[in-house]
Amino acid sequence: MSCLKKCQVLDGTMLKLIAMVSMVFDHVGDMFFPGLMWPRMIGRLAMPLFSFCIAEGFAHTRDKKEYLLRMGLFALISEIPFDLAFEGKIGFGHQNIMLTFFLSILGLMLFDAIRGGKDNKEKKIPFWRTGLGVLAVALLALASLVLRADYTAFAVIAVFLFYVLRQKHPLIRSAAGVAFLALTRTMGYYCATGFSFIPLALYNGKKGRGLKWLFYVFYPGHLLLLAVIKAVLKG
Repeated sequence: MSCLKKCQVLDGTMLKLIAMVSMVFDHVGDMFFPGLMWPRMIGRLAMPLFSFCIAEGFAHTRDKKEYLLRMGLFALISEIPFDLAFEGKIGFGHQNIMLTFFLSILGLMLFDAIRGGKDNKEKKIPFWRTGLGVLAVALLALASLVLRADYTAFAVIAVFLFYVLRQKHPLIRSAAGVAFLALTRTMGYYCATGFSFIPLALYNGKKGRGLKWLFYVFYPGHLLLLAVIKAVLKG
């Protein structure tokens, strides 16, 4: 265990930065080099890492409603850049990942509210409450499918797994979330999803520098930039 702790050198900020770089590789590969597999394989690290960070952020934020509203606001801001980047026009055929994370956070809020609060040793939560909480998350996972949000129910469930297993051994928690995404999305380059376990295993539980607004701004910003580059190359 002491050996593991010595190897855990990545904080929350570092995980987000790795996820962001991975996401850029994925989007560049998808938009400009659809025949190349390796950029998309690098991109498979992004979703498990982001899902983990969303669960961590929810568990530690002081104002969960603000967290939800912030994600919802940037889901709206990101939709036009997302549409322009991947469709070349504004439409409703496919929604951006921030909407998925908005639904994920809402699911965690409902889960905790229905169960009457977080787990603690002094309060035993009835099984039926937990069941209703899981049902609420499942309904929001279904909503992500209906809305055709990016990564749909897979992301909602992954965030939920990373959240509910936060009291387990870090390696068990990380393995469960990564395994879910890897085993449910097994085709082609998605096999590389399993490599995201490595940075998660190296996570030290610390927040890091935070950079709270970086991802929120970076996501629509890099999509808009890629959309402009794509339009210029086509023109």
